[in-house]
Parts: sequence; structure tokens; C-alpha cells
Amino acid sequence: MRALRLCAGAALLSLAAQYSAHALDLALPGGARVQVPIAGIKQLRFSTTLRQQFDFSCGSAALATLLTHHYGHPVTEQLVFERMFMRGDQARIRKQGFSLLDMQRFLAERGFRADGFQLPLQKLIDAQLPAIVLVSDKGYNHFVVIKGISGGRVLVGDPSSGARALSQAAFEAIWSNRLLFVIHGSTAAPAFNTVADWRSAPAAPLGQGIDRSSLAAVTMPKLGPGEF
Repeated sequence: MRALRLCAGAALLSLAAQYSAHALDLALPGGARVQVPIAGIKQLRFSTTLRQQFDFSCGSAALATLLTHHYGHPVTEQLVFERMFMRGDQARIRKQGFSLLDMQRFLAERGFRADGFQLPLQKLIDAQLPAIVLVSDKGYNHFVVIKGISGGRVLVGDPSSGARALSQAAFEAIWSNRLLFVIHGSTAAPAFNTVADWRSAPAAPLGQGIDRSSLAAVTMPKLGPGEF
């Protein structure tokens, strides 16, 4: 039985590896067929979040993510990094990473106005604006992008691990300086709370799980006195 389980597990892993790089061929009613692209969870997490190159470059990756995937202004993390590093305090950047001032200057060169505001998260929901924020997790300060807020969950684009969702309480606990760094005065409406972003962090359908109380009634019948 153990050998069968191992073989089945190996088969599933093999299928998952194939599907993560290819597409699933599905048959539709009437005989038509459709190719459905399948991506691994790691690929999905970085589909709309740019990965940082260095330990101290989360700021440039977060800014490139904001411009590329929320404002339709494609830039690479490398370009943002090089520009901010060249014009910034390089010794400080190597030690502490980029600052909001570095980001503000880069955005100004591109014709964007941006500032940090000490406001509650509800303001982002009301304005439908993405934001760059500083979080502090386990003593590590790190810039992430708030990509959406829905149902008590905050979706962040993390340059080190990709997009992930936290409960609002969990996010509030690591949100360091309570500043929302946002682009304002833009003529184009930014992308916020998009389906594409949330696809990488779907809510667990716990309410649709098995009714274990009814399952127990079937598999564990009530025994009478003295029965085992």
C-alpha cells in the first residue's frame, strides 16, 4: 500500500510539473476542445509583481511594479534601480535600501507626482489607489505594494516572495510607519483590486468544505451501552 501511495504521489508531481509549463487540453460539450494555460503558484505570484535583484532593492522593484502593473507605464526593476542608485546616496542605499525620497525623485523625472500620507487603509479603498508601504516583519524592513483590499484581506505585491494576501489585522501589525506612498493627480485611473492580481491569492473556500458532522454520523454510528 505504501508503494502504491508513493507511485501515485510521484505521478501527481509529474503531472503538476508538466501542467505548470504547458496547458491543459479540455474537451467541451459538442466535441470542441480548448487549451487552458496552467501556471504554478510561484509563477502566478510574480505574474504582476516584479522580483527584486538584491537584498536592498525592494524599493526599486516595488516602484517598478507600481508603474508597470498599476499605471500602464512599463519599466524594469533594473532601470529603476540604476537610476535611483546613480542619483542617490549610494553608501546609505547599500546599507538601508532606497527611501521614499529616492522614489519620489524618480517619479518626478517621469512626470508623476507622489507623496507619503499618514492615512488609514480605508482611504485606499475609497480612492481605489494602489500604494507602496513599508512593512517590518521579524525585524526586517521591506517595501511592498498594496495591490488591493477586499473582504478584510490585504493583497500585497512583495518583491521578495511575490503577491500574497494577509488579513487586515495581520497587515496592520507589520505596517511600520503608517505611511501610504501614492501617485496622485494622474489622469489615468490606476489598476486596483483586479481579478488578475487576486488570482495569485484566492480565498480558501472553507465554507464549502465537507460537513464533517454528517460524515461522522455515517462512518461512526452511535453505539449503545456496552457496545464497542
